[in-house]
Amino acid sequence: MLHIVMDSAGDVPPEWLEQFQIHIIPVNIHFGEETYLDGVTLDKDGFYRMVEERGIIPKTSQPSPHQFVSFYRQIANPGDTVLSIHVTSRLSGTYASAEIAARDLEGEIDVVPFDSGCGSAGMGFMCMEARLLERAGATIENILARLREIRERMQIILTLDTLDFARMSGRVKTLQAALVSLLNIKPVIELQNGMLEMADKVRTRSRALKHVIARIQECFGDVPLNVAVVHAADITSGKKLLAQVRNHLHCKRLILTDLSIAVAANLGPGTVGIVAYPAGKV
Repeated sequence: MLHIVMDSAGDVPPEWLEQFQIHIIPVNIHFGEETYLDGVTLDKDGFYRMVEERGIIPKTSQPSPHQFVSFYRQIANPGDTVLSIHVTSRLSGTYASAEIAARDLEGEIDVVPFDSGCGSAGMGFMCMEARLLERAGATIENILARLREIRERMQIILTLDTLDFARMSGRVKTLQAALVSLLNIKPVIELQNGMLEMADKVRTRSRALKHVIARIQECFGDVPLNVAVVHAADITSGKKLLAQVRNHLHCKRLILTDLSIAVAANLGPGTVGIVAYPAGKV
């Protein structure tokens, strides 16, 4: 049996968890000395309330190898296979923890860690594709080949409301972050080679959303895409961007989803953007 796991830096619509049988291992969220499990002991409402009330920028840390081993044993039986899809290893140690756990479970459970090279809904789409391929009779090797193909073509382009969270988490260059904060303009960032890079700086949210659409069009043209519009506590901007996506992109699948706590903790409330890649046959 194939079990599909992703860490909570990935995003999926809630109904996908059952539809595609996806298990989520929580990332650790730290508010000062207090530690919470993303989506388990801290939900999104509680997270945003704590950010607002305490004025603290939280930190995140990967699950430990021990947490991974315990999690895999909870969901899988001896002899089962677990495909474990994780946030880009260039921004997190989660994939490395999964690799250690996989070695510890050799001969008991066949754990196959996969570095998504991305995060957010990119990981969710990979889980979806893996399950659909498995149901169509694909081998684990076939599935991994498709995931590598998706990883190579995946585009994640986001506009942030502030760079304070990204600067504190080390996800964006400090000098650029300070400059953008000083000018009070909206940064646009892209995931490039598994790293977040500053792509542009614009003066209004409306212009930033248009820039995100334009960049996706530049990358893919009229190619049929699987697209996710993602947002962190900004459903208004999310719906506005969703409408623009419907008008300007050729979508095979289109979803709107909240950014996970693990991602929002590093990029901040008000983050909005697009995750997209060329759609396959499934």
